[in-house]
Amino acid sequence: MPLPNFLQALPALDIPFPESQVEAKAIRSDDALAVFFLFHTDFDLPPHAHKGQWGTVIEGEVTLTVDGQTRTYMPGQSYDIPAGAEHSARVKAGSIVIDVFEEADRYALKG
Repeated sequence: MPLPNFLQALPALDIPFPESQVEAKAIRSDDALAVFFLFHTDFDLPPHAHKGQWGTVIEGEVTLTVDGQTRTYMPGQSYDIPAGAEHSARVKAGSIVIDVFEEADRYALKG
């Protein structure tokens, strides 16, 4: 399922991954950053930590390991990653995920 045109028109993010693997479209406020991630290939995100993050799977499958606990999330399921918690992810190709970051400046907008 592609994103609707008005979401595709949102600003892209400057993320440290090639767009051939993952695209990111964003809405930023003074308090948070909401991101629509579209994964084109199977994707492994290495362990890292930052401020709080909440997300939900729209399509596909995401396996998260948060503070050593692993769980797989399917469409309609949400997750909450506490600030400072080390986490990693494995995401299946074709997945669409919405993540909201506590840090409004977590990623820079492109352009």
